[in-house]
Amino acid sequence: MYANGDIFVGEVIGTAILILLGAGVCAAVTLSHSKAKASGWVVIAFGWGFGVLAGAYTAGPLSGGHLNPAVTLGIAIDTGKWDKVWVYVLGQLVGAMLGAVLAYLVYLAQFNANVTRSVKDAVTGGHEPTPTLGIFSTIPEIRNPVANLVTEVIATVALVLPILAFGLTKGLGESGTQTLIVAFLVVGIGLSLGGPTGYAINPARDLGPRVVHTLLPIPNKGTSDWSYAWVPVAGPLIGGALAGLIYNAAF
Repeated sequence: MYANGDIFVGEVIGTAILILLGAGVCAAVTLSHSKAKASGWVVIAFGWGFGVLAGAYTAGPLSGGHLNPAVTLGIAIDTGKWDKVWVYVLGQLVGAMLGAVLAYLVYLAQFNANVTRSVKDAVTGGHEPTPTLGIFSTIPEIRNPVANLVTEVIATVALVLPILAFGLTKGLGESGTQTLIVAFLVVGIGLSLGGPTGYAINPARDLGPRVVHTLLPIPNKGTSDWSYAWVPVAGPLIGGALAGLIYNAAF
């Protein structure tokens, strides 16, 4: 249905918008000298939901707006069409990296202010350096790889299975309402299931920005935590595959 070039461009642009707004809201809530500092988890969940909304609507005419390898995998397992999967995933990874760079540029002054606290700062009430990985990628609240993996698998099934089922609801696709509902679904997953791991539910969303975090010259940025990076990649892929299998078998 979609040409490879359109798919790639659409997924790059859509995923870049997703990560720009998603990483942007995390930066807004996390970084010192941000007007939204410490505004909380609800703000983050809605920021990511609006990122999905904007990215998917923008990419929709070109690629269908997957923005997520787990969604692409679930659709491929359901339909049996695999020839364009690599184009989708490549566009998603490139877009995720681009969006992370753009979010960094928006908050460049705040990132550059993330300096080591001096004796003078301690006297005048200066700020400790802020670990920055959580702006770009997910970090588990309790580090237990098995439990973290299970969380990501279940949360991704909760995303991809409804997305597949929405296709059975007559009129949603034509009206454009389906994308709006998916955006609210992402907000709901964040609020309900995001507490343990930060709800990656998207391998590109976690991996692309983690690469960018490793490469960017952020002062006192802390670790990129590559020992954990396999969980938010494997968990969503397993969840996307399970959702595709369940949908194929049940609907």
